[in-house]
Amino acid sequence: MFNVSPSAEPDRVDRSTPISPASSYFAQTSQKDLGQLSVPQRSYEFVAKRPDGTIFIGQSRGPAVALFENAFSAFARGTLVQTTNGEVAVEDLQPGDDILDVDGQPSPVLWIGSSSFIPADTGRRTPLVRVMSDSFGEGRPAGFSTFGPAARVLHTPMSMRGDQSAKPVLTSLYDLVDGTNIIEISPPTPVQLFHICLKRHSVVCVNGLEVETYHPGQNVLRNIPLHTRDKLLSLFPHITKLEDFGPLNYRRAAQARMPVA
Repeated sequence: MFNVSPSAEPDRVDRSTPISPASSYFAQTSQKDLGQLSVPQRSYEFVAKRPDGTIFIGQSRGPAVALFENAFSAFARGTLVQTTNGEVAVEDLQPGDDILDVDGQPSPVLWIGSSSFIPADTGRRTPLVRVMSDSFGEGRPAGFSTFGPAARVLHTPMSMRGDQSAKPVLTSLYDLVDGTNIIEISPPTPVQLFHICLKRHSVVCVNGLEVETYHPGQNVLRNIPLHTRDKLLSLFPHITKLEDFGPLNYRRAAQARMPVA
């Protein structure tokens, strides 16, 4: 879990203690099912900078379903995030650190979430994706990189490459698996995954790739029942309502493939 180190500055967080694995799966469960069925639970860890400047460190058990897991499963431990002070491993980020977006503008980290995922248990898989060096061009990524199921990269679809007016869209890395440069993997041991929130939905440079920050999605905010909204909101102490995530600032491609058992 996240711990405050006695020797650290008051606003710094020691994340040296790994998160205990939770036996669960990346479930594709509907919002209706979530309210009616008993679903597996997992432990979620988070640290946030609240509007008054104080640091909140939390741990909570919640449903092991995509709605919740997406907030904690984009970047593997060791992934390098571009900040105003150079590249920083995602596990070493602190609330308040300034991250550079794809336009070179700094924005402070307001929330960091993490959980440990077991890639193969209960007969299901938590899909992880490994991207080989230079798969998207030179230095993109710089070295092989591992991402979780929530990772979306800013990408221009092949069918639109000749269209000068076409804009790249956020595409699930899972949809780009080709078996050669981008492969699905199932490591035998638990993998610690992270996600981050800035003040607004952004795209940031991660291991040389342009990857989005966390946003639950507009449709999710409109469709989930009240009790589920309350549980999800409790994981984000830097906001008071889910609408505080603001708009999606980059268009997302529809996910063509879904993880399967």
